[in-house]
Amino acid sequence: MTENPNSRSVTLTRTEFATFRAENDRGGVLEFGEGDGIAFTPVELLLTAIAGCASIDVDYITARRAEPVAFEVVSSGVKSTEGGNHLTDLNVTFRVVFPDGPEGDAARERLPLAIKRSAEALCTVSRTVQLGTPVVMDAAR
Repeated sequence: MTENPNSRSVTLTRTEFATFRAENDRGGVLEFGEGDGIAFTPVELLLTAIAGCASIDVDYITARRAEPVAFEVVSSGVKSTEGGNHLTDLNVTFRVVFPDGPEGDAARERLPLAIKRSAEALCTVSRTVQLGTPVVMDAAR
């Protein structure tokens, strides 16, 4: 049986109570937990994934015209427990500054379209959240 080349996965290992280590197939490692220390929480990782995915899209589109002088993205949401835990009011705000001159002008002009393309078609993470998809959870046998 051939594995789907579009398949993605991470493996989590418990390191201590409510603290985990995530590892991808390429050897990348990320530690996270419930929020008692400085480690990211799963909710913060979701916000990071949304902003990160969109940021990569926007960078690809705008940096071809000019390298940004500053590139900051704030991703936020409100945690609600009504009807079960979930986030509402998800918002991603780009603060990108390009240099003066024709290249910077071209990048500035392209920025709104880049953000729109990411939101509407390119960003796998935000599109998955927007469209919704079933999440199957079970125990290995």
